[in-house]
Amino acid sequence: MSNTLAFSGGFQEPVFQAQAVFRTLMDGMARPGTIGEIAAVANPPKPLGATAGAVALTLCDHDTSIWLTPALAASALPGWLAFNAGATIASERQNARFALVEKGAMLPNLCLFAQGTQEYPDRSTTLVVEIEAFEGGRPLTLTGPGIRTQEEIAPVGLPDMFPHFWSENRQKFPRGVDLILVAGANVLCLPRTTIVRVKEA
Repeated sequence: MSNTLAFSGGFQEPVFQAQAVFRTLMDGMARPGTIGEIAAVANPPKPLGATAGAVALTLCDHDTSIWLTPALAASALPGWLAFNAGATIASERQNARFALVEKGAMLPNLCLFAQGTQEYPDRSTTLVVEIEAFEGGRPLTLTGPGIRTQEEIAPVGLPDMFPHFWSENRQKFPRGVDLILVAGANVLCLPRTTIVRVKEA
């Protein structure tokens, strides 16, 4: 069964669909806190969701290594990524160009991933993290480059410690990780330049 899963569920029109997803992600990175919709359909092995699968197919190729949570690593996903994107699995977080975290999984401390260097800050890990929703959780305010005044999100599914994790991540600038949050068919990007604060009551 797992072998069959590895060979199906990729993009039907790889170039067109990957370009559409990439544009959405780049727009999201340029305007942090705005919610983009991804229409491209991918069907990765569970427990990874369809939108996160589309993001992975768009960003990953034979030159990229991906870190997976234990549940994803134990699924048919490694074979699916290898077949559809040519990507390899990194056993160590520090060696990963991308990381995938499925909905409900524990988000590791961000400092455990590749941070890049002062000379090459882009050699860091980008995390693709599935959450429940962008509304209904603890309100957070976002400020920084690409945000005119401030954006507000209320994600459901991020740990209570997330604002602290993110503050630590920003202290290493220009080093640090970037985050792509996925909820349903929607994505929201948090580049390391974004300041995240808990909204005052």
